[in-house]
Amino acid sequence: MKTSPHTLDSGALQKGADFCSAYMLGFEVQDAVALLRLDDLYLESFQVTDVKMLKGDHLSRAVGRVAGQDGKTRFAIENATRTRIVVADTRIHMLGSYANIRVARNAICDLILGAPPGKVYNNMRNVAKRMNERY
Repeated sequence: MKTSPHTLDSGALQKGADFCSAYMLGFEVQDAVALLRLDDLYLESFQVTDVKMLKGDHLSRAVGRVAGQDGKTRFAIENATRTRIVVADTRIHMLGSYANIRVARNAICDLILGAPPGKVYNNMRNVAKRMNERY
């Protein structure tokens, strides 16, 4: 793949590749299109086992803590940090700005390490409040 002489932005090819990879990772089309339109959106992926070496039931329990009952925990993290999160088996994919991804990653890592969801919610609420005051 390469750009043509008619291409105005040299980063268009990279944006197209990011769009394709976001869609293939499981993000909705609207979220993947946001990668094309906004410059400060990033993708980050990691394995649950990168945070803590877990096997069998312990691994599935950690993934369940991240997702929450009916996806409640995942939606709470998404809304508090303004990110999009996809939990695909033992991989977790996040889409958002750099600072927001960092906050979401810390919350997810706390859940994987066994922190109670209520404590994680409070930490996220405090960080989100600080971020809103800053902007």
